[in-house]
Amino acid sequence: MHFHVNGVSYRVESEGQGPALLLLHGFTGSRVTWEPYLSNWTRQFQVVRVDVIGHGESDAPADPARYTMDRATADLAEILDRLQISHAHVLGYSMGGRLALSFAEWYPDRVNTLLLESSSPGLKTDAERRARREQDEALADRIEREGLESFIWYWESIPLFASQANLPEKVRQALRKERLSQRAQGLANSLRGMGTGAQPSWWGHLGKIPCPVLLITGELDGKFCRIAKEMNGQFAQCQWRVVPGAGHAVHLEVPRLFDTIVMEFLLDQEIP
Repeated sequence: MHFHVNGVSYRVESEGQGPALLLLHGFTGSRVTWEPYLSNWTRQFQVVRVDVIGHGESDAPADPARYTMDRATADLAEILDRLQISHAHVLGYSMGGRLALSFAEWYPDRVNTLLLESSSPGLKTDAERRARREQDEALADRIEREGLESFIWYWESIPLFASQANLPEKVRQALRKERLSQRAQGLANSLRGMGTGAQPSWWGHLGKIPCPVLLITGELDGKFCRIAKEMNGQFAQCQWRVVPGAGHAVHLEVPRLFDTIVMEFLLDQEIP
C-alpha cells in the first residue's frame, strides 16, 4: 500500500496480528530486506515495513531538507496513526537504526522496545559532524555525477561490508538487485538530509529513553562494537549481543541467530 504523508508517498506493508513491530532498513535498502523473517515474525506480531524516504518505492523528493530526521520521524508517526497503531516495537538497521533511535527520542511514548542493529547515536562534536557532512556531500555529488551503478560498485567495496563477500551467491545477487533498484536522487538526498553528520547527536540523551533497548552488532564490525559498548552503559535498560562471525549486516550474514536474538528479546518483553 501507499500512504501520502506530509506531501510524500510512502510504500508501507503491514502483515500479521499482535503487537506492532516497525522495521526500518539501512541505506541503499528497502522493505525487501526483511522478507526472510516475515513467515516467523508475523505469527506473533503485526509487522510494519516501510520504505524510508528516498528508498525503495517511496518518493525521493528533490529537496534534501525533506529528508531530515525530524521530518522523517514525524512521517513514521503519521504512518502508525494511519494504521491505528498507538505504539510499537521498533527495529532499525544502520541508517534505519539511527532513524529508530531518533523516533524513540522524539516519540518515547510510542516505542515499546528499541532494537538497534549496527547503529549509532550520531557524532559527538560539531567538528566531527561538520567533517562528516562534507564527506556525505561529496559522496552525494558522486552519486549524481557518476550514476547509481557506479556508486553501488563502490559502496559494495568499502571495508564495512567486507564480510558480505562470504554470503551465498544467491543472497549477494538479491542484495545487489535491491541496491540497484534505488534512485540516485533519493540516495544523494538521504545522505544530505539524514546522514550521520546531518542528524542530531543523541549522545548525552540516551538515558532519557525509558523503554528496554537491545543492541546487536557483529564481532567483525569493530567500529560499531566500540560504539555499542559505549551506548550500552548509557541507556536505562539495555542488552547488548555480539554475534560471532558476523560483520555489519548481521540480519543478512547470520539470519537464523539474528531471528532467535530478536524474537527472544521481543517475546520476553511481551510476557505480562
